[in-house]
Amino acid sequence: MNSRILVSGVSGPIGAALLPSLRADGWSVVRLVRGTAAGRSPESAQIVWDPAAPIAPEAVSGFDAVIHLAGESIFGRWTAAKKRKIRDSRVLGTLNLASALARAEQKPRVFVCGSAIGYYGNRGDEALSEESAVGKGFLAEVCKEWEEAATPAMQAGIRTAHLRTGIVLSPKGGALGAMLLPFKMGLGGRTGDGRQWMSWIDVQDMVGGIHEILKNELLRGPVNMVAPGPVRNGEFAATLAGVLSRPAIFPMPAFVAKLAFGQMGEELLLGSQRVEPGQLMASGYQFRYRELRGSLEGLLGR
Repeated sequence: MNSRILVSGVSGPIGAALLPSLRADGWSVVRLVRGTAAGRSPESAQIVWDPAAPIAPEAVSGFDAVIHLAGESIFGRWTAAKKRKIRDSRVLGTLNLASALARAEQKPRVFVCGSAIGYYGNRGDEALSEESAVGKGFLAEVCKEWEEAATPAMQAGIRTAHLRTGIVLSPKGGALGAMLLPFKMGLGGRTGDGRQWMSWIDVQDMVGGIHEILKNELLRGPVNMVAPGPVRNGEFAATLAGVLSRPAIFPMPAFVAKLAFGQMGEELLLGSQRVEPGQLMASGYQFRYRELRGSLEGLLGR
């Protein structure tokens, strides 16, 4: 009998790459979807849920593994209402799911739960590992609460891993998707002074890293999902422009980023996080893409 896996948050770029790879690996996939997303995919069974409401333990019993990626998009101006959605979708959803798994008759062996390198806040040139302290700012607060919300699963003896995810490079959306049009038009460039560190990961390594966590019993707690080669923002812009054979001569000054995007611009676009994938490296995981140019060339078919 196939091993069964429950996956939430499958509509984004990570989910689009992850689900086919799980099926190819022999997993029987069940999607955990909000009511509004129900019925969209004939390829796998699904369970409908409301992340803000408690889940019956029997609904999530009998899975060998659970991957929880669901959460409101962090892109867009952070109004009070948007911040509440960002926080509640992650913290409440994780708490309700972890609580149900903890009380399930047949508990999963492993619970892989989303998080982000936003946990570390803006840290300049500091090299950051999984042992580094939590930072300051809205995203750092959300990530801390998000990870703590998985505590019921950990206390029930379920091996729990937090995916502290960097900038996931995928042509199907996310940060790279947003950058492509201006850069293809030759309107791209660095943000601010361009010295802030960007910790990125190719979507193939994001998927590969999740597979490594599923099978490696030693991987638990925070796992930095980033490539070993972080780059400064200016280098990222120059590399992307070079792969697209375009110039990168239109910088976005810091004041414009703050004016256009408010707090999101300050934390996401101007914040600096130089993150090392300590746990994945120690596990022996072999990165497909350790260097930015190779990843971008592979993703953009150059």
